[in-house]
Amino acid sequence: MLLAIDAGNTNVVFAVHDGREWRGRWRIATRPDRTSDEYAVWLLALFRHCGLKPGDIDRCSIGTVVPAALYNLRRLSREWFEVEPLIARAAVDWGFEIKVDRPQEVGADRLLNALASHHHYRGPLVVVDFGTATTFDVVDGKGAYLGGVIAPGISLSIEALHQAAARLPRIGIGRPQAVIGRDTVAAMQSGVYWGYVGLIEGIVGRIRGEQGPLKVVATGGLAPLFGEGTAAIEVIDQDITLEGLRLLADRNPAPIFSRSGLRDPPYSPA
Repeated sequence: MLLAIDAGNTNVVFAVHDGREWRGRWRIATRPDRTSDEYAVWLLALFRHCGLKPGDIDRCSIGTVVPAALYNLRRLSREWFEVEPLIARAAVDWGFEIKVDRPQEVGADRLLNALASHHHYRGPLVVVDFGTATTFDVVDGKGAYLGGVIAPGISLSIEALHQAAARLPRIGIGRPQAVIGRDTVAAMQSGVYWGYVGLIEGIVGRIRGEQGPLKVVATGGLAPLFGEGTAAIEVIDQDITLEGLRLLADRNPAPIFSRSGLRDPPYSPA
């Protein structure tokens, strides 16, 4: 079975695929100093709940946009599952061209989304990922990654509005009944929701103006909420990044596990 680990800026998602289907998905808040043992205590308890054992795992793939988290996630795979993980980075075999100036700077999640979206929906297409940042990634008809757009995420925008304006409260995200808010909270909710709908429609429209017709696939926790508000989103797929990790593991030979790797030094930004 494959253990797929998607480490984002906000959450780390763990999932197990048995070759036919996903057996479980679990998430924990991203904290770069969380040790491999802490991950293991939490994760193995969830394994038992689903009838899984550490010995069931024979492959592991990791995609992360938080370099400091990689050290302990790699140790988790080695120490607790005795598997050398495949790390999603530009140098592995993606099966498509990465047509940007600096491929090594592209976030692993964006390439994983491109890989899985083309595999399941073909192209040309754009993947909208509602994460800590809201990203738009463009894939051509042959599956090549062409680049994209990075905008502030919804939660970041709400927090910035609350922090910068003394009298504006922190609000939740929801679809307002009307565009015009009758009080401060309703007005803020409308601005955030319909503002992001306008962002989605505007950026997708401009991408189509440059690339021609393309399908729009959305992922991330808020994708269903914003899918209700715009016809620009055609497909919602919450598993697209995990699917990318699965497909990448299938494309590449499994790295060879070595106990000497357990002595790797910890990550240092220096």
